Amino acid sequence: MKDSEFKALVSLLDDEDSQIINHVEDKIKSLGQEIIPYLETEWESNLNPSVQRRIEDLIHVLQFELLQERLTEWYETDSDDLLKGLWLIATYQYPDLEFVKLKQDLEQIYYEAWLEFKPDAHPIDQVKLLNSVLFNKLKFGANTKNFHSPGNSMINVVLDSKKGNPISLCAIYMLVAQRLKMPVYGVNLPNLFILTYKEEQHHQFYINVFNRGLIFSRDDIDNYIAELRINPQENFFQPCSNVDIIRRSLRNLMNAFEKIGEHSKTEEVKLLLRAIAGGDVNDLI
Repeated sequence: MKDSEFKALVSLLDDEDSQIINHVEDKIKSLGQEIIPYLETEWESNLNPSVQRRIEDLIHVLQFELLQERLTEWYETDSDDLLKGLWLIATYQYPDLEFVKLKQDLEQIYYEAWLEFKPDAHPIDQVKLLNSVLFNKLKFGANTKNFHSPGNSMINVVLDSKKGNPISLCAIYMLVAQRLKMPVYGVNLPNLFILTYKEEQHHQFYINVFNRGLIFSRDDIDNYIAELRINPQENFFQPCSNVDIIRRSLRNLMNAFEKIGEHSKTEEVKLLLRAIAGGDVNDLI
């Protein structure tokens, strides 16, 4: 479609006939995600608030379709890349966020940790060293004042603010630890996400990143489960997958939007969760 034809099409978004507007919107949507930059240009040059709002809605629909496609592709072919999964979640709110920017931010944190890291140290001492860098030097910590903010599920926001929820802080900690060749993985506990340091047939202990990297044992998890009055399951003690981490992050985001009354966003995040459900989505929601 020529620029002049596209401009003429967009101009019809100002028509008084709702049927014409619906037809034009359907036509623009059919052009696919490649049309987004042109819509953004039209938004900047258009001074009609109602047309701008319709353009914004069209851009969001097309960006959301692209996110669903990317998330499904990640789930099917690229789930070994946790950072990419976290980036995709963040692009729901920040569609222009660049993946390379997140990689650079994580690389800087890794470098700070690498400067003080001792590969030959005892595993518990390695964790204490990483705790010191993340929580003392770099000032990462729990966002207890605004625990239910959607930003806690957006890795770019957490990297900028240094505040997050259990799963976002654990994800950053885990990504840095694994770059340091530490066998650190996520663990899906009820109501709390934690990490485990697990070597084959050697050490295994647990790390509560939300509590500044507190180290604890399997017995402590047993006591925690007993207090919740639920039956213990083996997955409460063992590493979970990257897909599990992204699913839980999406559930947190869904709950955050629900708590602040953003019901349309809650429903959209449910659709994202369905894209990586891998079974009965009701079990995930």
